[in-house]
Amino acid sequence: MAVFHFNPQRPYRSNPDLYLHYWGQEQCVPGHSFGPGIRDTYKIHFVHSGTGELTAGGASHRLHTGQAFLTYPHILTHYAADEQEPWHYSWIAFSGDQVEHLLSRTCLTPERPVFPMDEHVMPGLFGRLTAAAEADGGQPDLPLQSILYDFFSVLLHYAPPLAQPLARSKPKNPHVDQALHYLHAHYCENVTIGLLAEKLGLDRKYLSALFKQTIGLPPQKYLLNYRMTKAAELLTWCDCSIGEIACSVGYEDPLLFSRMFKRVKGASPKEYRSLHQEKTDIIL
Repeated sequence: MAVFHFNPQRPYRSNPDLYLHYWGQEQCVPGHSFGPGIRDTYKIHFVHSGTGELTAGGASHRLHTGQAFLTYPHILTHYAADEQEPWHYSWIAFSGDQVEHLLSRTCLTPERPVFPMDEHVMPGLFGRLTAAAEADGGQPDLPLQSILYDFFSVLLHYAPPLAQPLARSKPKNPHVDQALHYLHAHYCENVTIGLLAEKLGLDRKYLSALFKQTIGLPPQKYLLNYRMTKAAELLTWCDCSIGEIACSVGYEDPLLFSRMFKRVKGASPKEYRSLHQEKTDIIL
């Protein structure tokens, strides 16, 4: 039997840095599986008992009691309970602007998603989250976010970063950091590479080359992808019109926004909203 809990607060409004979508637990029937499929959130499963198999990023992993695994958004994933000893697992699903940074402080990657965890961590987390969500007051978003940050501090203990040779570490570029900060703060405005260069006091061509060398994308393409990611979040979690969402991510013309969204996401805004809002009602 599965038990699910959802965060009743809409995400990306008051807490865009780290947001808990839902959590749950299930004693799976033999062969119970998900996928192959793709989700929009990060999700951690912990195996309380039994066994199962995870396939993600082209690699397969056999899991057993006391192990956990992280699935990443936009990566094709499949996992299934064993036919003879199906697993009992619990899970949490989350997203946010800070997740990538927090996970960078662990050893976890799409190619290395499995890690050990103490058997008492997830039951304790499940109980704390459920109690916070059911407490009187009707505003559990801050308590839930606080508990999730606590969980990440525990995660750093169980999945510490691998030692890296000093020579391999790549120093950050302060100009690119400033550019990213500006783009993230002003993506809903009429931002051009010329304006960005002017704000940073740099030559336009120099900034473009430096940004692409550091990030791997030119500033214009990075901004486009960032805007469409924000638009996808709004399409999934709010009831705003397409025109309102277009304006919210820096497009005055809804038709231009729709073309660019389909180019990046592979579906029109209307199609994307219909597909992903349906998925929120069918969570495994």
